[in-house]
Amino acid sequence: MTGTGGPLAGVRVVELAGIGPAPFCAMLLADLGADVVRVDRPTAPDGDHDLLNRGKRSVQIDLKHERGAAAVLALVERADVLLEGLRPGVTERLGVGPQQCWAVNPKLVYGRMTGWGQQGPLATTAGHDIDYIALTGMLHAIGRADGPPQVPANLLGDFGGGAMYLAVGVLAALLEARTSGRGQVVDAAIVDGAAHLGAMLFSMLATGGWRTERGTNLLDTGAPYYDVYETADGEYVAVGALEPQFYTELLDRLGLVGEVPDRDDPANWPHLRERFATTFRQRTRQEWTEVFADSDACVAPVLSMTEAETHPHLAARETLVRRDGALQPAPAPRFSRTSNPPPGPVAEPGADTDAVLRDWEITSELLDSGAFHPRKP
Repeated sequence: MTGTGGPLAGVRVVELAGIGPAPFCAMLLADLGADVVRVDRPTAPDGDHDLLNRGKRSVQIDLKHERGAAAVLALVERADVLLEGLRPGVTERLGVGPQQCWAVNPKLVYGRMTGWGQQGPLATTAGHDIDYIALTGMLHAIGRADGPPQVPANLLGDFGGGAMYLAVGVLAALLEARTSGRGQVVDAAIVDGAAHLGAMLFSMLATGGWRTERGTNLLDTGAPYYDVYETADGEYVAVGALEPQFYTELLDRLGLVGEVPDRDDPANWPHLRERFATTFRQRTRQEWTEVFADSDACVAPVLSMTEAETHPHLAARETLVRRDGALQPAPAPRFSRTSNPPPGPVAEPGADTDAVLRDWEITSELLDSGAFHPRKP
């Protein structure tokens, strides 16, 4: 690994402060080496351990000040990307909408992160991750038979269907702008991204391989060989023995070869599940981890976030790291030549104003105008 600043070194990103998926997208770009400047409000609280602000720099701008928009546009003029996660129309009213930004920088990629999108009947209404994935059918698909939908934290909507799609869109628009010389809006809606993540399930639905009844399908705990099982100590192991050869090894390690019915007949699934559950309850999670060590049975212990830190594989790859006492995921993915920088510190509101203005060559006239808010002592 011989890189110095990550594959996005030299890319400048302006992030208008928000919550959830837009800050995560900006963090991801910073992890990849971009110079991300977060525009915080004068009243922004300290960052503490908000890892979504790691690796960024912060300036505080009062957008209600008569020169507030001009201060943001001064940054935009020198940037490649702007990210915002406000309701449709808000940035236009603040004087920093797409047209206003393109007037000073026609090549700017303008990334917009919302739940419902920029258009549509719900575009201006409030919502959260759970609402967005509910409308797409994805929440309905998650859960056990005869049970309610299970909420996957805010990973599927905010971060999977939202932030990651914003990042992909921004990077694609950056590539296109290098050829065309023109920026464009990236309208990243969580409803669009979450639905898009379900492409394989929709494909299976179209071909009869997926039922809308929860907990009856191959990948939703319907199949007993793709599920989690409780162990003797009240912990759990995950079983994902889909392929025949992996399933054969699962039975061998469980001592069930020749003792269970054919898995290809769903009528046998209740009996299979009962046998698996009874068997897994006979040993602890650690004992089963040792039984399945170095096997292709596709069985893994279900670890908490703090336990994951010390797992030998994750430790060897340094998948989770600590900085300033906070456990956090290392930047991903990894690159062979332009390696990512280590996770940067959490940006404190306004702490980097002087450095950003110097590095981005912003005039002192704007600094003296009062639009840039001094950091609280």
